[in-house]
Amino acid sequence: MTVDDRGDRRRPGGRWDVQARGRATVDALEHLVGGMGTGIVAMIALLLLTATALLCLVGVGLLLVPAALRELREVADRERRRLSRWGPELTSPGTTPSRLRDAAADRTVRRELGWLVIHAGLGGLLGLLALTLPLQALKVAALSLWWLLLSPDQPAVESWGWWTVKDVPSALGVALLIPVWIALTMIAAPGLARLQAWPGRRLLRHAPDSAADLTSRVAELTATRAAALDAHATELRRIERSLHDGTQNRLVAVNVLLGAARRALERDPSTAGEPLVRAQEAVRQSLDELRGVVRSILPPVLIDQSLADALTGLAATSPVPCTVAVDLPAKAAASVEATVYFLVAEALTNTAKHGRARHVAVEARRVGDRLQVRITDDGRGGADERHGSGLRGIRGRVEAHDGTFTLDSPPGGPTVLAVTLPFGP
Repeated sequence: MTVDDRGDRRRPGGRWDVQARGRATVDALEHLVGGMGTGIVAMIALLLLTATALLCLVGVGLLLVPAALRELREVADRERRRLSRWGPELTSPGTTPSRLRDAAADRTVRRELGWLVIHAGLGGLLGLLALTLPLQALKVAALSLWWLLLSPDQPAVESWGWWTVKDVPSALGVALLIPVWIALTMIAAPGLARLQAWPGRRLLRHAPDSAADLTSRVAELTATRAAALDAHATELRRIERSLHDGTQNRLVAVNVLLGAARRALERDPSTAGEPLVRAQEAVRQSLDELRGVVRSILPPVLIDQSLADALTGLAATSPVPCTVAVDLPAKAAASVEATVYFLVAEALTNTAKHGRARHVAVEARRVGDRLQVRITDDGRGGADERHGSGLRGIRGRVEAHDGTFTLDSPPGGPTVLAVTLPFGP
């Protein structure tokens, strides 16, 4: 179990830095490959639009304009979805104009067309360039190892232009180029990924008019308020049920036992010991239950320690091996940290009961003014919040904070639970 914090990241030359750079490189390569795919699709769409524009000169293309515009919007939305997985969400503007005149006057369509022209060339080119770097490292490694398998009467292998592999020293010399190409990949890939994503983030942002934006915000706040009220009512019902079914019944039993002890004292004091012992045990159990109710409202560990320590404690008690990575420069709002704590606790409980997972990874980090939490397990998947009240309760807590809740759990796994919350003060 490991906890990555800001202090670990500042250690010069630490293992954390290398691992973080490696993860960033893999993420960037994945992003670049995805961008290369959308670049190919953008190239096809650009050819379709060009053919439609040429056919419009003879009138036939006017019939193809609605289909071409829908294709443009679909390709742009595909890129929006791809970029939303790697950063701030890009929303789709919805339906596209069906007439050429309306499309020409639509600012969003013009921006999408500009992105299409840029990404059709730049997206695929940058993706191909990025893949060239790790492939060169593999090529050098393969050629150096292949020399060892050649028989002495076979010719030497040219591995890098003027450098010819003909003996062990030359093979080792070429092998020294492998870390160079790996280092170049780790340095260049994140920058290339940002450059590839820049046109999309610049041109595919949907800026609705102020009236529509106000209407959407009012509807969103209405739904958030309803979710907050529902979550509050659910929490009150849970607390009332815990007190009524547990603590209250035990206190009634204490009252009965004390009455029996008093009557025993009047009749035969030697028989009063047993009711008093049972009453004392009932009081102890009532105190334990009251402490449990208090902990379920706001865990004391969050008051005394940091969120990283609290999550580490949860991972330590999890029956499924769990790693925790937390990168938070400061404490979030108390209600937000409590929501994250209960979210992780519920996720670990569900994984242990139903997931059949061998490992769980919990990540929490601050991105801008948002707290992002991601819980991943390698279990059998198939989790569905509609079939359990725990996840529904967590969704209510998250939405009450104006956060987002996403559960991806296909049959066979893995299960990924992603939540974003406002970081707060």
